[in-house]
Amino acid sequence: MIEGNFVDYVDIVAASGNGGGGSTHLRREKYVEKGGPDGGDGGRGGHVIIRGNRNLWTLFHFRFKKHFKAGHGGHGSKQRSTGKNGENTLIEVPVGTIIKDLETDETLFEIIEDQEEKILINGGKGGLGNWNFRSSTNQTPIYAQSGLDGEECAYRLELKLLADVGLVGFPNAGKSTLLSVLTSAKPKIADYPFTTLKPNLGVVHHRDFQTFVMADIPGIIEGAAEGKGLGHRFLRHIERNSILLFLIPADTDDIKKEYDILVNELKKHNPELMHKNQFLAISKSDLLDEELMNEVRKELPKNIKTLFISSVSQLGIQSLKDELWKLLQD
Repeated sequence: MIEGNFVDYVDIVAASGNGGGGSTHLRREKYVEKGGPDGGDGGRGGHVIIRGNRNLWTLFHFRFKKHFKAGHGGHGSKQRSTGKNGENTLIEVPVGTIIKDLETDETLFEIIEDQEEKILINGGKGGLGNWNFRSSTNQTPIYAQSGLDGEECAYRLELKLLADVGLVGFPNAGKSTLLSVLTSAKPKIADYPFTTLKPNLGVVHHRDFQTFVMADIPGIIEGAAEGKGLGHRFLRHIERNSILLFLIPADTDDIKKEYDILVNELKKHNPELMHKNQFLAISKSDLLDEELMNEVRKELPKNIKTLFISSVSQLGIQSLKDELWKLLQD
């Protein structure tokens, strides 16, 4: 998905370097007749390496550079000198990036730590020089191996946001407004559905200078797990959150039904999400008086801790921070 400078998936093409050829040099020195073979091996072709960088938050830098190629290995030379290895190509990605084979859609690996490195494509092996082929029956081989070619392949990079708390809710549930109140993030806010078309991150400042990261995930709709709307693109960002904060407006006709739909979509997308800590916040609660709150409480789901909040009036905002922090410590 692409909006503004936020890019969370991109296709690239990468090629490793060819291995250098072995040398067929024969030793020639004054006063030394028939010096024999002394051709060195070719150097290895350059690798293509993926490295995590915690200072990157998006794949935006790949929009203008999508082809990567490593250097070729040098050829072997006399006196059994091995050729120089090809220069490696380093591709830096945000922490939380998944690398897939574009043709098969197979997940190859994930980068989950800063400065973590994994070889995407190995460089071609260098060929052996003629010195390696000498024998009692062939003391002057005049042949050597060619280096192996590198590989070229297309890949898809997909970013899953790393955050402590992920906001889950239907469009227009007030997620962006809550994020703007809890953090210094400035997401787009309007009174119509699907205002948010990209995930937003913000740092929540808690007591005693403690902080945690919150992600506003674009609104989920029923059928998102089957790809309805941009379901797959949205749902994958939730997988890396430690806590799922469900947000449902107080003026919803059936809060429990809406909660069940959200849970069902997450479960269909990835059953492992059900093992995460969960919390339910009823947003826009400034619309309710005490009597209405008591009526709403009777209809709330029983298996999840719930809090009434209002981003406008600040109702329950500090209590929400305390509850989320407590869950994070657990």
